[in-house]
Amino acid sequence: MVKLLTRITDLILYTSVFTACCATGLCMATERLINIVYPPLISHLHILVFGSSLLVYNTQHIIKWQGYIFGLHKDMRGWYFVFFSLGMFMVIGSLFFLSAEILVTCIILSLFTFTYSWPLLPFKGRKRLREYGWLKILVLTGVWTIVTSILPILYSNKHIMDYPIEVALRFIFIFTLCMIFDIRDMQTDAKSNISTLPNKVGIGNSYLLINAALLIFVLLSVVQYVRYPMPVRLAGAVLTAIATRLVVSYLDKHPSGKAYLALADGMMLLYAVLILAPNP
Repeated sequence: MVKLLTRITDLILYTSVFTACCATGLCMATERLINIVYPPLISHLHILVFGSSLLVYNTQHIIKWQGYIFGLHKDMRGWYFVFFSLGMFMVIGSLFFLSAEILVTCIILSLFTFTYSWPLLPFKGRKRLREYGWLKILVLTGVWTIVTSILPILYSNKHIMDYPIEVALRFIFIFTLCMIFDIRDMQTDAKSNISTLPNKVGIGNSYLLINAALLIFVLLSVVQYVRYPMPVRLAGAVLTAIATRLVVSYLDKHPSGKAYLALADGMMLLYAVLILAPNP
């Protein structure tokens, strides 16, 4: 039974099903604010976001395959193809029901996503955006911010400029999580001559930057509360900030691939669940 549960957990984490749930949850949290009512679990946007996450991350796993990934047995590769195919099916199926504005945004996001992970840039030596240290975290944070905040705003036929705090909040939150993963990858990036933000400022300053980002996240949440007095949302933001800091401390002492995926990514799902909790 324990082996079966471990295997199921590995499948959910390493095929990015969990990450897809986190991305969809953040979209729903955005929709909860701008539409007041609770969003449906299944919509064309949610299918697009969930499918895109499966498609992008499993494509990366397939391309990077070297027999073993994340310490898993090589038979996981078959699952990568399964969830890649599922993601492709979901993305293609949802595109027929989305507005032209969202489709254009998705095309732009796709360009950034592909040039981030694959050697498509026409430059000598560095052909992927992730190989440019400063761009790595900004591109990844920007893409996640657009997917989980701007796309839901467009899908709800709202104006982006009406929700600047929501977009800023999401950017700061995702930036914090990206910093956690960049700290994890410091040695690997250094060996590849990629000077990421943690490599530039050092591990100590990186943790200070995370603390500062979480403080800004809470302050922006207070500002958002003044504009949209939703106690559940403010409480959810504060609890998420506290939980994220505890996760940072835990990962510093107990780093592992599974812990990073379950806990760091899990902060997105925690935030979404807390925001979507019914008002008392």
